[in-house]
Amino acid sequence: MDLSGAYTAIVTPFDENGEVDEEGLRRNIRFQIKEGIDGIVPVGTTGESPTVTEKEHEHIIDLSVEAAKGKIKVIAGTGSNSTAEAIHYTKYAKDAGADAALLVSPYYNKPTPEGMYQHFKKIAETVDIPQILYNVPGRTGKNLDADTVLRLSKVKNIVALKEAGCDLEQVMKILRDAPQGFTMLSGEDSWTYAMMALGAKGVISVASNVAPHAVAEMVHKYLKGDLEGSRKLHYKYLDLYKIIFVETSPGPIKAAMQMMGMPAGKPRLPLVEPTEASKEKLRKVLQELKLV
Repeated sequence: MDLSGAYTAIVTPFDENGEVDEEGLRRNIRFQIKEGIDGIVPVGTTGESPTVTEKEHEHIIDLSVEAAKGKIKVIAGTGSNSTAEAIHYTKYAKDAGADAALLVSPYYNKPTPEGMYQHFKKIAETVDIPQILYNVPGRTGKNLDADTVLRLSKVKNIVALKEAGCDLEQVMKILRDAPQGFTMLSGEDSWTYAMMALGAKGVISVASNVAPHAVAEMVHKYLKGDLEGSRKLHYKYLDLYKIIFVETSPGPIKAAMQMMGMPAGKPRLPLVEPTEASKEKLRKVLQELKLV
């Protein structure tokens, strides 16, 4: 499965009552398709997977597949710190018609490297769908180390890694030693260009919720060999990549979407909207990029 490209870690829009905004999600997906993104990742961290219910989680996958299937890829967020729960969601994603599953490394319970290996291996052996590992130690409290990733890269159905650890030595070791066909995707917008220079094939992006064309173009230019064109876009949007994490995500990206008139709503507690000071900084960057 070719996973090269730009994918949007799409937000889950909520209405005024805090319920999933179904038509808002469809509208956002249509925008992503129109702007040339390669795929979407629903119910990941940016989609507020920690606070949606099981029923909502499954419904968001269904809505995403319905809106995007056959047009762009759907990589469903199905990870958990419970192996049984991750298997449940991964099975659901397969049956719903998702193209692949994104599995965050177990958070809070902090398994050993062997525990990580057994967790991902069990899911891959149980559900026959392409699976992408997701390393984000800033969220999980535990690094999915290079040796464990390399062991897992040999397991059937484990085809890629979303890397958000921002450790270039770890990135290089994995890219150097992983088997041919195993794909690395950046999990940090501001690191995408540098990681592609080392051999990564794209990004699962937060910024592309509001700037999908720019993110897709940056990645596509690099993949086609236009390094200078890609680098110019990287620097043009660098301030955006940073400001959308001025407070805990997805608060800032949802605020940016609201400024642009897009369906987003407020994040669910315990996350809150950014402060007015943060919103002003965000608005300034959006204005400079002519996004508002």
